[in-house]
Amino acid sequence: MFLMRNLIRFCGCALVLFVSLSARADLEQARDLMDAGDYEPAYQELMLAARSGNAEAEELIGVMYAMGLGVERNDQRAFEWYLRSSMKGHAGAQSGIGWYYEVGRGLPAVDLVRAYLWYTLSAIGGDPDAAISLEEVVKKMTPEQIEAAQILIDDYKVWLYPFH
Repeated sequence: MFLMRNLIRFCGCALVLFVSLSARADLEQARDLMDAGDYEPAYQELMLAARSGNAEAEELIGVMYAMGLGVERNDQRAFEWYLRSSMKGHAGAQSGIGWYYEVGRGLPAVDLVRAYLWYTLSAIGGDPDAAISLEEVVKKMTPEQIEAAQILIDDYKVWLYPFH
């Protein structure tokens, strides 16, 4: 019985490792295709990884929709893909969400409180450009807006970055 349980655990771990390595290979292939300007096959590769919940693939699909690379440019779709990735802690996607809120493109209105929130979370996550974006958005905000954003940051930070 002991041997059987360990064998099952080993096989489960091996399967997880295989799936992880396979998803990484799909991402590398998708990036190579994007670099070559082959956006449609890159999109297909990214969708495979995104369907498995891969935040990097979701962010890259957001980039494709934001820039119209192999797909028709669609800010709402870009925002949705960035948001999926952002909620998994992807710092680049979080900056993308911050930018959409800051300029209001594809959204009903500009929301500087949420722009500040997402830029801050992105900076916590390690995006080097987020601090610059944060400096710029602060110039447009009132002290009340910054205070409101700080409350949201406290709510999100503990969930997205529990060890920071």
